[in-house]
Amino acid sequence: MRTLLSLPIVLAAATLSVSALAQDKVLNIYSARHYQTDEAMYETFSKTTGTKINRVDADDAGIVARLKAEGSASPADVVLLVDAARMAAADAQGLFQPIKSAKLDAAIPAHLRADPTKDGVTWTGFSTRARVIVYDPMRVKAADVATYEQLADPKLKGMFCTRSGSHPYNLSLFSTVIERLGDAKGEAWLKGMVANMARAPKGGDTDQIKAVASGECGVALSNTYYIARLIKSTAPEDRAVMEKVRVVFPNQGTTGTHVNIAGAAVAKYAKNRDNAVAFMEYLASPFAQDYFANGNHEFAAAKGVKIDNPALRAMGGDRFKAEEIPLGVVAKNLVKVQQMLDRAGFK
Repeated sequence: MRTLLSLPIVLAAATLSVSALAQDKVLNIYSARHYQTDEAMYETFSKTTGTKINRVDADDAGIVARLKAEGSASPADVVLLVDAARMAAADAQGLFQPIKSAKLDAAIPAHLRADPTKDGVTWTGFSTRARVIVYDPMRVKAADVATYEQLADPKLKGMFCTRSGSHPYNLSLFSTVIERLGDAKGEAWLKGMVANMARAPKGGDTDQIKAVASGECGVALSNTYYIARLIKSTAPEDRAVMEKVRVVFPNQGTTGTHVNIAGAAVAKYAKNRDNAVAFMEYLASPFAQDYFANGNHEFAAAKGVKIDNPALRAMGGDRFKAEEIPLGVVAKNLVKVQQMLDRAGFK
């Protein structure tokens, strides 16, 4: 009788225990992404897994600074950043931990992740954007800007515009080009671009596009999503800009166009590591890929997933050859490239 009488109590206790565990299923995300479309992505993960998501939103620099200040007391489980150079820099500061996941290995191409170690991979790209060349068709022929290397051709003297050479978008591009060309030719390439500048580097990618449209520059570099935003814009002035410029996906006849990533990593001191890995694997699913990439007019990173984005399609972005140099070289080359930029006078 004693055993029978105590059984409901045992069952009730077990139910309470499971309920408490469910309530404690948490994931803390530090994110540099600020897109409304991501909300549906987070909500679906929460509903599917019963995991409560807490999020801290800041820019990349703010997130890195916070992780360093918090140290081992940091509640962060997953870190979302928006560039390979930024991922590499944070990784170099010991802010991530390696993970092993057969699902991620199968879904995300190896060249869109950090170089693997015996303990796993520290960061993974979940969307890609291409770094393309924007040019003025009244001053420049498409054949003269068909490759990144041609940006250093003297025939473009006084025409080239770009944002800072030390900006992560450029550092990622320069790191992969120099990996292909070698140090000597790579540094000569940087010097050639400096010699071709119409003005000192300034502004962001949208500023470069507008400078080409205004005639201040003849050619510039930009990530594809900045162009897509102008294509999608209803503002007459933005439409006027896009009527005056053209876009080239460089190196289609050779190594392919450089692609960068927005990515994620498990934080070094993640308290909810299993939940973090599950979320990373979820980001590689077709459903999440659509939200993660389309939210910023980017391309999916997972194999076999296609994003139907009219703005990207309009610029030919649904059929270009992408470079496959492992983005792990960005981490390897960051310091060297910065030193080359200093010697070249590339501000």
